[in-house]
Amino acid sequence: MDTRAPLHPGAIAVFGAGSIGAYVGGALLGAGAGVTLLGRARMRQRIAEHGLHLTDLQGRELLLDGARVPYADDPAMLAALSQPALILVTVKSADTAAAAEAIRAHAHPSALVLSLQNGVGNAATLRRLLPGWTVLAGMVPFNVVQMPDGRLHRGTAGELMVEASPALAPWRAAFRAAHLPLGECADFDAVQWGKLLINLNNSVNALSGVPLVQQLRQRGYRRSLALMVDEGRAVLARAGIQPAKVVSVGPRAFSLILRLPDALFTRVAASMLKIDPEARSSMWEDLQAGRKTEVHYLNGAITALAASVGMDAPVNHRMTELVTAAEDGKQTTLSAIEMYRALSAAKA
Repeated sequence: MDTRAPLHPGAIAVFGAGSIGAYVGGALLGAGAGVTLLGRARMRQRIAEHGLHLTDLQGRELLLDGARVPYADDPAMLAALSQPALILVTVKSADTAAAAEAIRAHAHPSALVLSLQNGVGNAATLRRLLPGWTVLAGMVPFNVVQMPDGRLHRGTAGELMVEASPALAPWRAAFRAAHLPLGECADFDAVQWGKLLINLNNSVNALSGVPLVQQLRQRGYRRSLALMVDEGRAVLARAGIQPAKVVSVGPRAFSLILRLPDALFTRVAASMLKIDPEARSSMWEDLQAGRKTEVHYLNGAITALAASVGMDAPVNHRMTELVTAAEDGKQTTLSAIEMYRALSAAKA
């Protein structure tokens, strides 16, 4: 007999309230949704000290009193899973299996589970460990940086994309009200692989040590990214996967544009440079905080897929090695020339 508390139809839990989770959950909370953030004590302390302060590159700003933000950390976070009808999973990819086990043990089995994580295999992991549950994949195209003054700042554009499903009907209005409209897509595997190719820039930015807009203005960094994207496209083609266009151009054109000289790139790719000067990748933030990154779920995903179809992916493998070395406190930044030389040598 199931002794769990009855489902609360309007309740939302954000499981993994880091930068992205706290931003999405805070936006929903500010729009009137019933949200509980579930995360680590350090984010709870940050919110208690600064409030839940959200800003974005369009100039929107939301400040919620920290004392009025429902937040649960261990062990209370497990009890907080019992009633929400929607669970947004925003943990790092390495923590997906543990999140699934906690959901299975403590959440109501009719709750909708929506993965808003980087990488391509998280929803599959959740489905495997939550048989009989409704699990949907999602994609967050924008980045959120924890600023020194306590703000969570959204520095890039883009709208949430999710796997199309009738189960989303009760939640669409809440996300629209939070300025987070849900774009629904039937072929979500293609979307995730398309996003992963763009997310290969996370490692470039992490090792560049500079904000995204400064990094993208340097051809050596762009050419490094193009090497990884081209290798990823070749691996996907061998695997029979056609990645979706998730930015204004498709993956092939994206790679060609990245290789343009700086002056021409600035003119042709003006939309790519519409990035808040404060924006950086989440991988950079992880390195700064001394945390393990998701490089094995991004560049490493290309390497793993390559191995599964009898190919090598030496460029993405080399980048994985470079980021792993940075995690271990070895060389943590590379100039544009150093990075391009390292990746070109791997390809040779």
